[in-house]
Amino acid sequence: MNIYSLAKNNSIKHIKETPFKLERDIQNVFEQNLKEVLGLVLVKSEFTIKNKRIDTLAYDTQSKAFIIIEYKRSKNISVVDQGFTYLSLMLENKADFIVEYNETLKSTLKRTDVDWSQTRVIFVSTSFTENQKTATNFKDIAIELWEVKKYENDLISINPIKKSNSAESIKPITSSNSQLESVTKEIKVYTEEEHLINKPDAVIELYESYKEAILNLADDIDIKATKLYIAFKKDKNLSDIVILKKGLKIFINLTKGNLDDPKGIMRDVSNTGHWGNGDYETIVKNTKDMEYIMSLIKQAI
Repeated sequence: MNIYSLAKNNSIKHIKETPFKLERDIQNVFEQNLKEVLGLVLVKSEFTIKNKRIDTLAYDTQSKAFIIIEYKRSKNISVVDQGFTYLSLMLENKADFIVEYNETLKSTLKRTDVDWSQTRVIFVSTSFTENQKTATNFKDIAIELWEVKKYENDLISINPIKKSNSAESIKPITSSNSQLESVTKEIKVYTEEEHLINKPDAVIELYESYKEAILNLADDIDIKATKLYIAFKKDKNLSDIVILKKGLKIFINLTKGNLDDPKGIMRDVSNTGHWGNGDYETIVKNTKDMEYIMSLIKQAI
C-alpha cells in the first residue's frame, strides 16, 4: 500500500516506510495502545508458563476471554502450529492465567467468569506470506493476523488480514489430530450464519436490510459475530445486533449523554444488564425507522 501526503496545491508526496528495527518496538507500540488498537486490557508483558513465553497476555472485557498476542518479524514460522500450541497451553492451565490476571490487575476474577470458548491468538507482523494467510483462512479458526507498518513522519498503519467470504471450516483438518481437535471443540469462533439459523425468513430479510444500511454508512466497516450478537466495527464497535425471533435488537456504542436522539427512539440501558456495547438499544420489527436509526448509528463513527 502506497501512502502519500497531500499539499495545498494538490501535489502529492510519497510517504516512505521506515521499518521497525526490533520486534520489541512493535510490542511496545501495541502494549501501550492495546485499548485503542484492539479494545483489550493488558494483563502481562512477557508472561512465561510451562517454559513457554507469551509476548503479550491481554483480556477482552467484551467477550470475557484471554487473548494471546505474538509479534513476528520473521516470515518463516507456522502461525497455525504455534497458535494451536498457545491455545492448548491456555486451556490446560486455566488457573495460571486467572492467578496472573488477579495478581497483576488486583482483581478477583474467577474461572467461571471467563468465556474460554472465546479465547484467541493474535499474530502481529510487518507482513505475512501468502502461505501464512492461506493457512489461517478458515471461518472458525481462533487465530488472527494483523499487519503493522511504520512510515516517516511518525505514521503507523495497523490492519487485520481479513478472511475471504468463501473461507471453509478447519474442523475436517483438525479431526485427524487429537490435540488440535480438543482445542477446536472447546474454542468456538462464531459466524453470522449461526445467528440466523432457525430464524423466520422475515427476520433474516430484516437483518439483511439493516446490515446493508450500516455497511453503507462508511468504508471499511467490518462484521464480527460473537457469542451473543453481531458487531459492526470501524476501528471500534459502532453497533451490535441481536437476532430475535420476531425482530432485531440494535445497540449503539455510545455512552449515556452522547447520543442526539430527538425522537427518543433509543432506550437508555446504562444501568441495565445487556449483551451489546454502548448505553443505547432499540427493538425493530420493520424498516420504517431505518433511515433515522442510521443517522443515530452514524454518530458513533
